[in-house]
Amino acid sequence: MSLLVLLRSGALLLTLLALAHTLWHGLDEPGVALAFGVLVLVGELSRWRGAEGREVAPLGAAGALAYALLGENGGRAAGHGVFQIVAVVVAAALLGCVPHVARGCGSTVDHLTRRVLTVAFAALCFQPLYDRGGPPEWHGPSYVLLLVALLVVTALCDAVLAAAMAHARTRWPFGPLLRDELRALPGIGSAVCATGVVMALAVGVVGLWALPVFSLPLLLAQLSFRRYTAVRATYRQTIASLARATEIAGHTPPGHARRVAVLSRAVGRELGLGEPELTVLEYAALMHDIGRLSLVDPVPAGATAGLPAAEQRRIALLGGEVVRRTGVDTEVAVVVERQADPYREQPVGARIVRAVNAYEEKVRAAGPGGPLRALEELRLGTARDYHPEVVESLARVLSRDCLTLPEVG
Repeated sequence: MSLLVLLRSGALLLTLLALAHTLWHGLDEPGVALAFGVLVLVGELSRWRGAEGREVAPLGAAGALAYALLGENGGRAAGHGVFQIVAVVVAAALLGCVPHVARGCGSTVDHLTRRVLTVAFAALCFQPLYDRGGPPEWHGPSYVLLLVALLVVTALCDAVLAAAMAHARTRWPFGPLLRDELRALPGIGSAVCATGVVMALAVGVVGLWALPVFSLPLLLAQLSFRRYTAVRATYRQTIASLARATEIAGHTPPGHARRVAVLSRAVGRELGLGEPELTVLEYAALMHDIGRLSLVDPVPAGATAGLPAAEQRRIALLGGEVVRRTGVDTEVAVVVERQADPYREQPVGARIVRAVNAYEEKVRAAGPGGPLRALEELRLGTARDYHPEVVESLARVLSRDCLTLPEVG
């Protein structure tokens, strides 16, 4: 956790320096500072948890970056510096985070850390360069390209920062986390960068009246993304409800599908799967037992690991057919129907679901000391039934939950 502590400490120190400097020297152009502060405040108040659990505040991010890249206001040179930019953004963001903290939702500390460091980075890159005047040709199209380039670099740095903080907090592999952050940039990230550039340029020409005008398109985009997130959440809830059919019919114990899905997603993270692959894995884990509805009598204790291989394969194929008829992604059906294949022929998702499902069933049957005994049985079965790398990834995930594990072999 040293990296996470270092980043948080750096952001806190920078915040204290900025606030102290601003309080000592006062605000340059208070009206401009207030306008951008209100914009950031409104953006933070409208922050929500987007797809894949990311904290999204596009209007707040665009307003903060526009203030960091603001060189002129209505044709007059702006007088604010780096410390004032950080102080105004931090003060507005802190006020905007109060309702989220009161509701107990969102990782506010990490969100503020990223906001402070990214805004400070953009301001440090632009403000000293602008104060020195820069090359004379930067007052035309080259100036616009400069702002775009700075925002692109800032967005990339923010993605690296977000991945590094998530890696320090969860110990998930850094590479897949960074890949997921970079995949998210062309979506709402491109809208934030474009709005930030347009706001900085428009305020420089027409003044603060440009802020509400150019905030409207981003607000509409934000509304669209929120609706998309709501649709995704409803889709996931529908799949979870469909997966409960086996529990209602008495074929699986209550909560079995959900436990397998949560643990499978954690193992997939440990193996370095990206967010799209994790979503497919989660859906497949939720629906992996749907083929049991074809059985006349429930399997004793809900455990399929002890069934004959031919029966397991029949249940898996029927489950895959049911998933296809529900309209769920074909990749989910492939994972479901290939659970019973030899593990060397399975895709990664099927290997994970098979191992995690067997672990959950063995833990339930083993009683006291079940986790250790179940994991040892999985390790003994790696020669034929379970992929060794998946089993060891499962062991690492369980070890982070304070489970003492036997040595490999």
